[in-house]
Amino acid sequence: MKRKLIAAIGAVVMIGSVAACGSDDDSSSNKASGKDGYKGQTLTVWVMDGSAPDQWQKDLTAAFEKKTKAKVKFEIQQWNGIQQKLTTALSESNPPDVFEVGNTQTPSYAQSGGLADLGDLKSSVGSDWTESINKSAIVDGKQYAAPWYVANRVVLYNKKIWKDAGITDTPKTRDEFYKDLQQIGKKTKAEPIYLPGQNWYHFVGLTIGEGAELVKKDGDKYVSNLADPKVTAAMETYKKFQALSKAPKDKDEATPQQGEVFAKGKTGAFIGMGWEAGIAIKANPAIEKEIGYFTIPGASADKPEGVFLGGSNLAVAEGSKKQDLAKEFLKLALSDKFEGQLAKEGGVIPNKTSLESNLDGNAAAQAAAPAAAGGGTTPLIPEWAPVENAPNPIKTYMTAVLKGKSPADAAKQVEGEFNKRLAQQQ
Repeated sequence: MKRKLIAAIGAVVMIGSVAACGSDDDSSSNKASGKDGYKGQTLTVWVMDGSAPDQWQKDLTAAFEKKTKAKVKFEIQQWNGIQQKLTTALSESNPPDVFEVGNTQTPSYAQSGGLADLGDLKSSVGSDWTESINKSAIVDGKQYAAPWYVANRVVLYNKKIWKDAGITDTPKTRDEFYKDLQQIGKKTKAEPIYLPGQNWYHFVGLTIGEGAELVKKDGDKYVSNLADPKVTAAMETYKKFQALSKAPKDKDEATPQQGEVFAKGKTGAFIGMGWEAGIAIKANPAIEKEIGYFTIPGASADKPEGVFLGGSNLAVAEGSKKQDLAKEFLKLALSDKFEGQLAKEGGVIPNKTSLESNLDGNAAAQAAAPAAAGGGTTPLIPEWAPVENAPNPIKTYMTAVLKGKSPADAAKQVEGEFNKRLAQQQ
């Protein structure tokens, strides 16, 4: 998977140029007509750069055109500026018929009226969609999009360092993971784990594992829930592991790139996306043979650690004049054949567990998949987006705790800013 794809998945607020495009077919016909199907119509599909492998597009196009007699036009979009571009396009008379939308962005578009109801699609092809992956596509009890794919964090480790420490197997529980890292610290000269103080998507994963919510309702508005005991428990886990690291407490995983730190061969492990191995290999090609992956262990062996699921859904524009044709496209794109092909070629986790066998041979994806069913996202509310703008108050909270403040005091320290952002008009 391309690094730019996963980097963009975690982004919620993007700004850029405004443009609009749509179908080049002005026909308002929305129904198939006899044996010619939808002949003469062209469906416009927006996908993000890096999301749809070339062969997947080619094969799906052929199948779609054979089935419907219609044409499909894929238009590749850039992540930078896509929110404004899509918002503008959906407000015009000729929007893209089908489009990719970030999973955490879906509720905003649904609540603004831009997405068509796909409840009938769910009943026909989505009965076994993974619940955690489908959650972001449901708004106010209605299916406003279809889950397409997700990706999440894993443990990337240096096999040589673990072997030198006398560790013969990967850990299955959080306690085993911690003890293995301690053993690395005692028996080798390596840093057990590189865990910067503001790897906040991993922290979000820990809160998901604890069953915690980052916000709560106060009357008719959302406010910070960082003082909740379950959030505190997640932060205490983060602090325990971070204490084994020499990484700065006031920087995130990209400052510096943790893959570049790992590339030096002096770090036992780090928690990141599978594509980050590519950063390490680029910096030091010799490190490739030493890189291994395993699922982030949870409190018990039967349940992996909670993880943040970054990914995308596919939606149909409410303003599309070809909604029936768009749904025919989605039935194919989301079929086991093409969803499985996407997983295999793109290295992403598919929208149903039965298709995860398509990840065989992709060690990073195979390590990520077991945690997907128990994963989640940041709060699926339109008010959330401003929270992630720099300086992110959750990062500030994490650093404060790691530098000695109690979780309660750290939560109180950022509460005002957190709530101010949640109250911003969308």
